[in-house]
Amino acid sequence: MNKYLSILNVRTVYAFGISVLVSYVTLAFDFQYNYDLALISIAIIFPLVFTIRSAFRRREKALEYLSRFKAGLITVRDSVLEIKKLDNSRKEEVKGIIREISVSLHQYLGSRTSTKEDVQEKISRVFAFIQLNGESIGTGTALKIFRFMKEVHYSSENIIAVNQHRTPIAMRAYCLIFIYIYPFIYTPALYHKLHDGISLNESWIVYFLSAISTFILISLYNVQDQMENPFDQKGLDDIRLGDFLLK
Repeated sequence: MNKYLSILNVRTVYAFGISVLVSYVTLAFDFQYNYDLALISIAIIFPLVFTIRSAFRRREKALEYLSRFKAGLITVRDSVLEIKKLDNSRKEEVKGIIREISVSLHQYLGSRTSTKEDVQEKISRVFAFIQLNGESIGTGTALKIFRFMKEVHYSSENIIAVNQHRTPIAMRAYCLIFIYIYPFIYTPALYHKLHDGISLNESWIVYFLSAISTFILISLYNVQDQMENPFDQKGLDDIRLGDFLLK
């Protein structure tokens, strides 16, 4: 249950409080006007959907590159283990290096106990190992391993880029500001429509519709905000980094 409540935060409280306050003022001062609510919906929904889709694409790209990163490391490890001229101690050494690369990236994305420089340094150790043991490995096998390491390097750089560069900050700020402004525009227009169409006391309807519509918008924003960093293990849809950790 706590996972499903993770979309509720202080922004939800602020937005809900604004909607209740604006509803009270609207009813207390009988403030209303006729306004096309479709315009304000377009001003908020379109940018919000854009940022959500952008965050989702970043997550999908991260999954793709993590898979390629792990597959490349496994292929390099297995290629080294098949080299008959390489003694067991050397094979265990390269297995340890490859394991460290996987752990280092995992720590960089998750707990932040590693840096991108650590990841890059450990990847370079594989290249150094191949060059140092070139005679035992052989030119053909070395070239094959270099090709797979190029894939590992390429994937790691893309994962780091996805982690560092988020969806446009200006667009996210725009969405959040307009969500907070939304009750000021929506509630009086809603009250005007209800005032014309309902003869009963509609106060509770104004409160309810204003609060629920604002809650929907801020919840969508919170979902997008959680997807911004798919590695921090705080959102429902975060990537399970343990699945890509080399055993």
